[in-house]
Amino acid sequence: MNKKELLAQWLHEEEIAHIHGWDFSHINDKYEEENDLPWDYQTTIERYLLPEMKLLDIDTGGAEFLLSLNHPYQNLAATENYPPNVELCKEKLIPLGVDFKKADGRVQLPFEDETFDIVINRHGDFNPKEIYRILKPNGIFITEQVGAENDRELVELLLNQMPPLPFPTQYLGKVRKSFEQIGFTTLEAKEAFRPIKFYEVGALVWFAHIIEWEFPGFNVKECLENLYRAQEILEQKGVIEGRIHRFLLVVKK
Repeated sequence: MNKKELLAQWLHEEEIAHIHGWDFSHINDKYEEENDLPWDYQTTIERYLLPEMKLLDIDTGGAEFLLSLNHPYQNLAATENYPPNVELCKEKLIPLGVDFKKADGRVQLPFEDETFDIVINRHGDFNPKEIYRILKPNGIFITEQVGAENDRELVELLLNQMPPLPFPTQYLGKVRKSFEQIGFTTLEAKEAFRPIKFYEVGALVWFAHIIEWEFPGFNVKECLENLYRAQEILEQKGVIEGRIHRFLLVVKK
């Protein structure tokens, strides 16, 4: 494609960039990430989870992952704070009998003390003191988090000026310490940097708009020369590559 055709494609991707729940299927065959982490989040949860346990998923998104656990609905609870996902969860979870509540994971949660055997959280907000409060004695908290340095090579490629880290405390050591300081015992702690690969610049445009906190101020017209540079890299190497930053933490009350 020539530059005019590329621009039209990128502007289209910019216009349609939105998600329902946490669904990246629009770019599934155009990028890849998280397929080589040294742990599996679901398998980790399943090692600790028994059918009779009460489980809470904080910041459940569209509840896609939560329902994939196939845990008894009467033993499931979930919170979400992003308005479109809140409505989606109400429609999806409440008819099943799942205890769903709109709540911000960073502040007080709308549950009684010592309610849950397991609390999980993937790529969402959380408050260690609140998690300690709502967990039963010997309860487990499992989280997989996006680290502070996530996608920074891609940010540098696309933006005209490198922004500060959006979440500068998101390192395994710092988060682990925040849990241990209030009485948790660490059971598992792992951190990894792995490739993220794009096979189409349009997919990267869509991605940058969805993950807007990592790419603040990004838009096609203002970053056009950077996008042409990304296209050149793609044509030369067949891929545009950055790094994801992830960590897994499992702690016990």
